[in-house]
Amino acid sequence: MGKREGFKSRIGFILVSAGCAIGIGNIWKFPYLVGQNGGGIFVLFYLLFLFIMGLPVLTMELAVGRASRKSAVLSYKTLEPAGSKWHIHGWFAIAGAYLLMMYYTTVSGWMLSYFFKFAGGTFETVQDTEVEAVFSQLLSRPGEMTFYMAATVLAGFLVCSFGLQKGLEKITTVMMTLLLFLIVILAVHSLFLPGASTGVSFYLVPSMERIADLGHGSVMKGLANVIAAAMNQSFFTLSLGVACMEIFGSYMSDSFSLAGEAARICVLDTFVAIVAGLIIFPACFSFGVEPDAGPSLIFFTLPKVFIHMSGGRLWGSLFFLFMSFASFSTVITVFENLLATSIDNFHWTRKKAVLINCIFILIASMPCILGYNLWSGLHLIGGRDVLDSEDFIVSNLLLPIGSLIYLMFCVSRKGWGFDAYRKECNKGEGLMLPAGLQHYFRFVLPVLILIILIQGLL
Repeated sequence: MGKREGFKSRIGFILVSAGCAIGIGNIWKFPYLVGQNGGGIFVLFYLLFLFIMGLPVLTMELAVGRASRKSAVLSYKTLEPAGSKWHIHGWFAIAGAYLLMMYYTTVSGWMLSYFFKFAGGTFETVQDTEVEAVFSQLLSRPGEMTFYMAATVLAGFLVCSFGLQKGLEKITTVMMTLLLFLIVILAVHSLFLPGASTGVSFYLVPSMERIADLGHGSVMKGLANVIAAAMNQSFFTLSLGVACMEIFGSYMSDSFSLAGEAARICVLDTFVAIVAGLIIFPACFSFGVEPDAGPSLIFFTLPKVFIHMSGGRLWGSLFFLFMSFASFSTVITVFENLLATSIDNFHWTRKKAVLINCIFILIASMPCILGYNLWSGLHLIGGRDVLDSEDFIVSNLLLPIGSLIYLMFCVSRKGWGFDAYRKECNKGEGLMLPAGLQHYFRFVLPVLILIILIQGLL
């Protein structure tokens, strides 16, 4: 099979890995969760849980990948004790990555569609009362949604067909650089809008009064709700548990410690999430739009802001271009995981893996699209539509269970073991993982992940 390809540069690895973590959840879900959970206090707890939960599990996925130099299934087989069955989880992880792409490509297509709608002037003739109808119209048109989904899928596999360095690393480095440039430009613009300071204060300054409102007068009850929401978001933001990060560990060098590299990925991921809020909240307060609009924030609330803004066509286009970059960066990194698994396990060429996976994802993404129109009467898990059912399986089951399995594999004596995991983490220069964290990883962190799992099922 030849020598395994690696990243050309350290910055390439960090940007590609961060690109996997940075997605719709950072820019869509994070701001509306901040809005719904009292502003600044949510941000504080989010950062705390990212450090004590997300960062450790991220180092574990990277360690399994780097130590084995293989994709999900074979990485377990390489490191697990003889006769054990840890590698079975590898197949579930890959199934989760496929399932994620069965709806994420559709949502990525929505972002692309809105970019062209703003750039083409669609919203220049739209009134406030008609904004929601634009999105409803998109959902009612399976042909239009299929076009943008297919464009996303074909472009993603085209990038991956050129290999790690010439395809994924090269394109992601350029795209992430543009994404970071765009987000700063958009944030600076929002900060200079009239009344922007009120939005910044709501976003970043903790308020006990807002916490009490969340708990219907009880600060403690409100705080408990905020902590639960912050714990969930800090954990899910890194896309852990379905081997999306593990594959990039298998490509990275031994020159730098995993704790240090994982910290850099977390910082970049958090930077994008925080700055996204600096785009959205000042704009919402400037134009008198409620910041706690929930999931409808991106497609209902923000377009109303842009159509009232001077140069709104330009700023709306740039925002949805930024959103398209963020979602596409996740798409191509997950595609690379699927391709690497096919190449490693079935010994396919990259060309064959691209062709078969591309056809499969195009077909498998159709139920999500049809679930909003021709199959609108189809309700699956708990009465959810197709997209929400697929997302429930990935987010509420496969991600937390997968993360728990990676954790137990790395700290259990019946798995790879803490000493071997720590030794891999501490290869190279940078932040070292202390031996004293062993008991925290074995006894506390599993409980925190179980809490997330149970919350997601209630």
